[in-house]
Amino acid sequence: MEETVTPESTVGLSTAEARERAKKFGPNTIREQAAPWWRALLPKFWAPVPWLLEAAIVLQIGMGAYIEAAVVGALLVFNAVLGIVQEHRAGVALAALKQGLEPTALVCRDGQWTRVPAADLVPGDAVQLALGGAVPADVRVTKGSVMVDQSMLTGESVPVEALLGGMVYAGSLVRSGRASATVTATGARTYFGRTVELVRIAHAPSSEQHAVLAAVKGLGLVNGIIALVSVGYAYLLGFPVAELMRLALTALLATVPVALPATFTLSAALSALALSRRGALLTRLSAVHEAAAMDVLCSDKTGTLTRNALEVEETSPMPGFDREHLLFLAAMASSRTGDDPLDAAVRRAAASLIPERYDQEPTRFVPFDPETKISEAYLSHDGHEPMRIVKGAMQAIEQIADVAPGARAKSDELAHRGHRIIAVAVGAAGSSMHLAGLIALSDPPRADSAKLVAALKGLGVRTVMVTGDSAATASAVAGKVGLRPTPYPAAAAYPHADLQQFDVYARVLPEDKYRLVDALQHGGHVVGMCGDGANDAPALSQAQVGIAVSSATDAAKAAAAVVLTEPGLAGILATVQEGRCAFRRLLTYALNMLVKKIEVVLLLAYGLVVVHHALLTPMMMVLLLVTNDFLTMSLTTDRARPAPAPSVWHMRHIVTAATIFGSCKLLFSGGIVTAGALYGRLPTRELQSLSFLAIAFGNQAVLYVLRVRGHLWHSRPGRWLLLSSAIDITIVSVLVLSGTLMATLPWSLVGAVAMTAIGFALILDQLKIPVEAALRLG
Repeated sequence: MEETVTPESTVGLSTAEARERAKKFGPNTIREQAAPWWRALLPKFWAPVPWLLEAAIVLQIGMGAYIEAAVVGALLVFNAVLGIVQEHRAGVALAALKQGLEPTALVCRDGQWTRVPAADLVPGDAVQLALGGAVPADVRVTKGSVMVDQSMLTGESVPVEALLGGMVYAGSLVRSGRASATVTATGARTYFGRTVELVRIAHAPSSEQHAVLAAVKGLGLVNGIIALVSVGYAYLLGFPVAELMRLALTALLATVPVALPATFTLSAALSALALSRRGALLTRLSAVHEAAAMDVLCSDKTGTLTRNALEVEETSPMPGFDREHLLFLAAMASSRTGDDPLDAAVRRAAASLIPERYDQEPTRFVPFDPETKISEAYLSHDGHEPMRIVKGAMQAIEQIADVAPGARAKSDELAHRGHRIIAVAVGAAGSSMHLAGLIALSDPPRADSAKLVAALKGLGVRTVMVTGDSAATASAVAGKVGLRPTPYPAAAAYPHADLQQFDVYARVLPEDKYRLVDALQHGGHVVGMCGDGANDAPALSQAQVGIAVSSATDAAKAAAAVVLTEPGLAGILATVQEGRCAFRRLLTYALNMLVKKIEVVLLLAYGLVVVHHALLTPMMMVLLLVTNDFLTMSLTTDRARPAPAPSVWHMRHIVTAATIFGSCKLLFSGGIVTAGALYGRLPTRELQSLSFLAIAFGNQAVLYVLRVRGHLWHSRPGRWLLLSSAIDITIVSVLVLSGTLMATLPWSLVGAVAMTAIGFALILDQLKIPVEAALRLG
């Protein structure tokens, strides 16, 4: 139901009226329909991986192995439940992120303009629409006009003009203009049936996930060929058809990356949730991986490197005046409303020096005029003739006052040092005026900017300042925060060769930012770009890591991958650090997965040659898959340290490393099996149990070796990783010692394999360091 509102209506609601309408119309939100539980469960049983497990069940039933079929069925259900639990954890993280990105609206309540959550709007509310803002509900324009982008609603890319009395629909973005409007419909009653969603959190598979999956598919093809050859060899050895089918199924199961999508999604979601507590909200989950590779940060100056608060930095009184008198005169010619940041800075400085005179009021005050570039005040005291005080730009003061020799040179010197200069003149009303002095103001760097710039540099990220301010101002700030102060000579063109030599880009227009990002990317850099306005959206979208600063418009936030909730660089540093940690965890996962894919199929082929029998049954392969999935999932919460350099997925290097480590693991497992066959004279079923035990314990050894740069004892594992390892080892040991689903092995042999695995881990740890260094991994 749409409330009728006339175009002339501009009066807002009272809090009581808004409360009553909220009861009637409900919140300005659209409740998402929760999917039934069975819809989430069904894909866990209808996909390539479950099909293989279901094929194993059918095969076991066909062979009369009902107990094994039941166990595989239970493991299939366990794997499905595990996947749903992990998806729920990721969903909780995403919900928390979206809550932090809820849009707001400027609304008139009780005659006062205030900012409230968009969900609190009700029909009849008076709201303001401004450049870069998102339209929070269906509204009718009552004053002014705006151009709105409705592409997210209609697909129409051309902005639409909304004049007096015109309708603007929820979810549109204001591209230009300013208007007052009255809310006509909220929530599900809006025209398009949807409320504004400031950011749609995208969690599509990242390029890294696609790269890893491509490597697994390629390796799977190789393994498939090896498996086919192995099955052919087994056929020549006279294997029964049922055994051939078992062997083929085991080999196929060994190549499936069961936990790949869930691990990447969960890792990114948990990293995003951690970042939300450190002042950065992700709007695209893959951004956490892209931040790991970022090597250039284009930071804005105001509010990010600086405090966005003008302060009086220096005063230069003329002869006959002192600092206190100069600031007093300037304060008298300054606005008392606090709307002008320059005037507010002058009055703060005066109040700190001369509090006893600060409250004195001028008899007349003329606000700053952009045309004359001055403000003025008239002051009367003790019956003297009224005194006229003028404050403004040096060029304007020179036109109306006598300026002492050297004042212009002093003004130029202060301006060259990056200060904003105001001149103050005084004289009797109607008489000639004299320059009282100069006041230099600046927006000082944030206290932590230099430290954070240095920290980013230590992580291999070069910070460059991109600002619309003058070169002098930008250079002055750059020198204070640890950047090279020489400004880039021309913002209009960016030859690639010159970009590495400059840290300061001044007088940059929003459209120039896009060209700068593009030029840096053509130079081979992974770029992060800060922005705050609607015009920054193209640059934010172009950058691999678009960053909307805390004061950004809704349009900038919608285009960015990262939204800062606090001013400064701390949120950006946190994003880089968390991205590097997530990269390390996923690198460990990818390496472990590839190592196992390489080892298991080759071990099956090796077994056919040595003992003329398959060393693993499909049941054992399923057990390894499930227990290992449980283990590798815990990597998403493992402790990790950010790498000191940008982290990039070099899949060729990763596959090479996995081949080296997989070959080492094959030697470990194959050596144990060979010892059991040749020296222990173990029967085939005991050899299968021994192979299962060697692979499981070897997986633990490889995991703890590869999870950290340097030696394995340099970083304590996370508690969930330790717990999952303990559960995995316990399950495997109980199965082998009790003879459940496999032949029994004695305590002595299990202990010997465990000790051998520890020795293998120590040897592999020594090999890992030169391999990682040579291949530049993580």
